[in-house]
Amino acid sequence: MPPLSLNRRSFLAGTSFLLASTAMPTISFAQEAKQGGRLIVAADSEPRNLNPAIVASNGVFFIASKVIEPLAEASFEGRDGLAPRLATSWEGSDDGLSVTFKLREGVKWHDGLPFTSADVAFSALQVWKPLQNLGRTIFKDLESVETPDATTAILKFAKPTPFQLIRNALPVVSSVVPKHIYETGDIANNPANVQLIGTGPFKFAEYKPGEYYRLARNDDYWGENAPHLDEIIYRVLPDRGAAASALEAEEIQLAAFSMVPLADLDRISKVEGIEVISKGYEALTYQLVVEINHRRKELADVKVRQAIAHAIDRDFVVKTIFLGYAEAATGPVPKNDPQFYTADVPTYAFDVAKANALLDEAGYAKGADGTRFSLKLLPAPYFNETRQFGDYLRQALAAVGIKAELVNNDAAAHQKAVYTDHAFDLAIAPPVFRGDPAISTTILVQSGIPDGVPFSNQGGYKNAELDALIDKAASELDEAKRTALYKDFQKLVATDLPLINVAEWGFITVSRSSVKNVSNNPRWAVSNWADTWVEA
Repeated sequence: MPPLSLNRRSFLAGTSFLLASTAMPTISFAQEAKQGGRLIVAADSEPRNLNPAIVASNGVFFIASKVIEPLAEASFEGRDGLAPRLATSWEGSDDGLSVTFKLREGVKWHDGLPFTSADVAFSALQVWKPLQNLGRTIFKDLESVETPDATTAILKFAKPTPFQLIRNALPVVSSVVPKHIYETGDIANNPANVQLIGTGPFKFAEYKPGEYYRLARNDDYWGENAPHLDEIIYRVLPDRGAAASALEAEEIQLAAFSMVPLADLDRISKVEGIEVISKGYEALTYQLVVEINHRRKELADVKVRQAIAHAIDRDFVVKTIFLGYAEAATGPVPKNDPQFYTADVPTYAFDVAKANALLDEAGYAKGADGTRFSLKLLPAPYFNETRQFGDYLRQALAAVGIKAELVNNDAAAHQKAVYTDHAFDLAIAPPVFRGDPAISTTILVQSGIPDGVPFSNQGGYKNAELDALIDKAASELDEAKRTALYKDFQKLVATDLPLINVAEWGFITVSRSSVKNVSNNPRWAVSNWADTWVEA
């Protein structure tokens, strides 16, 4: 993962109060960490499958990352932006056909059995490659895993696989599960997908549907010291607006992933004993994207797609919907990733006159009622911002003669409509950029993705040149050449507009000041919290 980007802090700090409040007080680093105590955290969802080796998503990681650990985690300071977890080192071969991991000694699963290279081999071959939403891409050419001893795992690939990709993907795709728990029966339906068994600083203790998850301290943790907290309680609060009042009433101590609505941040930042923190999401950039169903004749015309891009006022979206806590996007790679980002792409300034002219050129004249054609628009229901952008986009399209019918579904119905049934014309999605375009970005525009894969190209778009570029980058071993290919990728996407990138944003954590060691790595909310502690 790339190190902390200074751009990130600047664009997230949308108002002056945030600039002052995002810095962690220096006193917290001077204080001696206290042992014990309970941390109560807001959770706005209840994932049906909590196994991050199968479902690599932030909603799952938020809880499961304290229990099940990856081979490496993102870091502000570590080598290649990584900190060791279950692996202590990793090296790729010159031919791109193998990656060797040296594993940590003395680690135990929560049921007391030893963690070994056999667990890594099983996880990679039986879980990450065939079952994981992201691993199916990253490990598609994984052929075997050699385990010459208990602390060495050598991943062998049938085709050259860039070490840069594997390294960048480790925090997201390498959650290790116990072979002895999963080797019998159906992995996808194993009870341990909810009653988690891991190696992490906390053990899964209890789940009461609709109320809470409870994690308890693992006193036998491999870390230098046992985790500080006695337990973590995730209190289920589906209404994101309730988090602010719960913090003020001290019913919870922390709300991550912008559970406190952006509109409440200015007020709550002034409450004594509460801190607003933008740091800790640098490796979790969310992108506001308009997905396009190219099966519609009108949308298959690039002039129509360009017109829609010109009809969107990105500055208005950033200032009004995100209240300044975002930045206008230029393409499929966010600006805060200096490893891959390029500004050398076509851009589409807000220009209603140009949008109308392009639609006229495409042959879609306005009818007597001022309408050129009608579309079905499905905003993703996951965030207030995606829903609000749906309302805005409907109005923006109306200004250029396109009538959009808003269809608001719950999460399950939205995913089925867009990614399985293709029952949409335009959809609004919040995909995550995870440090490398091959992890979760190229899948948004690459053809041939099976039906039913969330956050993938289900719009029927096919571009042989773009597919060839993606394939070439996927096997390019030279890091400089691979990076250059992804800059070409950005130019081609921004030129042909298989989808439209509108904005990119990170999240905000709001915490009681009694909670210490908050946001000290680029994936803090989804890391293990072993060093987090609370004052009495």
